[in-house]
Amino acid sequence: MATDPLTIEPMSALEGQRVLCLRGPLTLENLPLFQNAIRREESAPTVIVDLSDVPYMDSSGLGSLVSACVARQKATRRIALSGVNERVLNLFETTRVEPLFLIFPTLDDAITALTTAAEA
Repeated sequence: MATDPLTIEPMSALEGQRVLCLRGPLTLENLPLFQNAIRREESAPTVIVDLSDVPYMDSSGLGSLVSACVARQKATRRIALSGVNERVLNLFETTRVEPLFLIFPTLDDAITALTTAAEA
């Protein structure tokens, strides 16, 4: 069974922030693309993963996101999520991983909040 493709567009936000805009589902079939993209941002103090165009994710996608979050926290770096839809948020709540993430309604909200926090 073929799955919808995942595309990832890396962007620079403000100083020290990188943004990964995901488009498509985050599933087992698409994991290598996501894992490689997050590894390329290893040195960035903050990575915002914009999920506005991610309609759903499976348990593998969730696991990869949690793993990336934990690895970044251990390296004293941050990961934040923006644009999480209700379906994905329900998955986070059901699996009780929601508290691991900084979650913002929109990409602009995430950039503004994290920039303000960095300046404080």
